[in-house]
Amino acid sequence: MSAGAPESASTGGGESPAAGARVSEVEAAREARLGPGPEFDLIRSFLRGRTGSERPDVRVGPGDDAAVVAGDGIVLTIDLSIEDVHFRREWLSPFETGYRAATASLSDLSAMAARPIGLLVSLGLPVGDREEFAEELMRGVVAAAETADAVLLGGDLTRSPSKVVIDVAAVGEASRPIGRGGARVGDEVWVTGRLGAAAAAVAALERGQALDDDARRALAAPVARIQEALWLAARGLPTAMLDLSDGLAGDAGHIASASGVAIVLEADAIPIHPAAAHLPEGLQLALSGGEDYELCFTAAPGALTSLEADFEEAFGVDLTRVGAVEPGEGVYLREADGSRSRLVAGGFQHFRSD
Repeated sequence: MSAGAPESASTGGGESPAAGARVSEVEAAREARLGPGPEFDLIRSFLRGRTGSERPDVRVGPGDDAAVVAGDGIVLTIDLSIEDVHFRREWLSPFETGYRAATASLSDLSAMAARPIGLLVSLGLPVGDREEFAEELMRGVVAAAETADAVLLGGDLTRSPSKVVIDVAAVGEASRPIGRGGARVGDEVWVTGRLGAAAAAVAALERGQALDDDARRALAAPVARIQEALWLAARGLPTAMLDLSDGLAGDAGHIASASGVAIVLEADAIPIHPAAAHLPEGLQLALSGGEDYELCFTAAPGALTSLEADFEEAFGVDLTRVGAVEPGEGVYLREADGSRSRLVAGGFQHFRSD
C-alpha cells in the first residue's frame, strides 16, 4: 500500500536493483518504509503483525512499491465491490463485507485450480470510515485470505467522496490451469455444493424478512472452493471449469461459448440449497441468482463414478451431475418429461439496457 496521488497511499512490495534479489526481513523493515501521515498510520494498522516474508513464494511483501512473488504459472484475477451495488451496510458488517470481497476474488483462483499466494487490496473510503470501519473490513479480508492459505501482499488506500469501494486482486499459481474452453461433446456437467442460498438471502432482505442462519451464512461468509478444485485437478478430472458467481445458467453459458458446444441441464438434478428450495422461485434462484461461488465443471463420462464418494467424504460437500455437453451452442434446461427450453443468462448485469 507507496506514496501515490495526494490522497492515495499504496503498499505493494518491490526493491531497487541495489537492494538485492530478496528482502527477507519484510516485517522488520515495514515501519521504516512507510513515512508519517494519517494514511500511512491506517495502513500500518492493516499490516501490523502480518507478513508473507516467511513464505518462499513471497519474495517481497507489503511496505514497498510492489510485491514480488515466485511461482510456476502465475494466475492473476481482480474483483471490484462498490457500496450499494455489491453490498449494503444495513445487510453486512464491515468484517463480512471485507470477507465477501476477498472470497469473490479467491473464488476466481479456484475456478482455474490455482493455489493462492496472496491478495492486493485497493480501498476507497469516506473520511468517516477511516478508522474502525476500515480496520474491521480489512480484518475480514485477511480472514478470508487465511482460510485459503494466502497472505496480504499490499494494495492502495484513497479517500472516496461518498461510497466504500473495495478492489481485490488475487495472485495464485497453477502450472496447468483449467480454463473454460475444454468441454467436449459427451462430457458430463457437475457442480459442487447447493445453489441459490445467497440469492434467497438477498431476496428476503429486500422484502424486509429475517434470515435463517444458513441463508445468512451463504450471503455473509461464502466459501472459495480452493481445495476442492485442487483435488479435482490433481486427478485430471475437469475438462473445463469456472466458479458460479453469476448463476448456473449464465456461467454454464461461458463454458458453452468458450468450448463451442451446447450444455443441457437437467431440471430435476439441480441441487437447490434448503434456504431456497422452499421458495416458489427456488429453481430460478439456483439457476440465475448468482454469488454461490461453487464450482461448475465438465468431465469425461463416468470419470467421477468411483470418486464421487471420496470427494464428498474429503470435503463434506455435495458433488452433483447436473447435465451433459451436447453438439450445438447455448444452454438448455430439460424437464422431467424430456422437453427442453433455452436458458438466457440471468443474475445481475451491470449494463443491461432495461
